[in-house]
Amino acid sequence: MPAPGTPILSVRDLTVRFGGIVALDGVSFDVSEGQIVGLIGPNGAGKTTLFNCLSRLYTPQRGDISFRDRSLLALPAHRIAELGIGRTFQNLALFPTLTVLQNVMVGVHARTRSDFLSNALRLPWVRREEEETRERARELLAFLDLEVLAAHPAAGLPFGTLKRVELARALASRPALLLVDEPAGGLNHEEVGALAALLRVIRERRGVTILLVEHHMGLVMQISDTVVVLDFGRKIAEGPPARVQRDPEVIRAYLGVDEPAGARR
Repeated sequence: MPAPGTPILSVRDLTVRFGGIVALDGVSFDVSEGQIVGLIGPNGAGKTTLFNCLSRLYTPQRGDISFRDRSLLALPAHRIAELGIGRTFQNLALFPTLTVLQNVMVGVHARTRSDFLSNALRLPWVRREEEETRERARELLAFLDLEVLAAHPAAGLPFGTLKRVELARALASRPALLLVDEPAGGLNHEEVGALAALLRVIRERRGVTILLVEHHMGLVMQISDTVVVLDFGRKIAEGPPARVQRDPEVIRAYLGVDEPAGARR
């Protein structure tokens, strides 16, 4: 077990260009083991681009990303989950016709050994693995209070519930690091409060480090140990939430005027 404060993720000098547009400009920061780190910034700041680099959907022109001291840049996207990195998406990526249980089982399959041939032959070890997959998914549904919906198709469920289903699926691969993309989008005040409590529980009970991209400033400042702020692709601030909120560059980036960040709602 790494010592507290040991970086699980290191981003170094990350630079991404799309034609003449600089989406990320020399961004560097660490995410320490056991932390919740908030990644914030105005629209177009580069947050999603950075997440897509971490997921290996984009390749930077310069810089490096290391997870547990191993560079991710030589790896294809499908290898990221097996390393111990999970992700949720801003736009839900669930299968609407599958049940809640089946959607979560998809996440477990990211770490299973079976292939097309062994599945077709229904080998004994495949049946055992499938049962273990089902039990793992059911345990996660219980953890996230979704048991009663196990047999319900994802289609037609409330948006807040679907967000929890996607969290369950992301946790199904047993990640050490969870990338959470705009989880509060579309949620009401009570649901955002429940989400804050849930993310803390995931960190504390599952031992999962969380990197959170979010526009809901109240959520970020409430649960983050460290906040990293991007603006026009550059990192303009990093530190504890209280200090970041008072940073003049952060205030200007969000408001365009020098007034307390807490005045923004």
